[in-house]
Amino acid sequence: MAEKNAQTEANKRWQDKNKEHAKYLQYRTYARSFIRKLATDDDLDELERLIVERREQ
Repeated sequence: MAEKNAQTEANKRWQDKNKEHAKYLQYRTYARSFIRKLATDDDLDELERLIVERREQ
């Protein structure tokens, strides 16, 4: 149990030191989960369009 608590604390320290990167990773996880589990065909079409626009920037 102490190992799990130590790991949890280490994770929290890392997140506190790397807030922007942790936010990036969380958003990436949300996006992937949405695409894999919830997105409709219309959602996927819109996302494809947005990706093309973003790459052209």
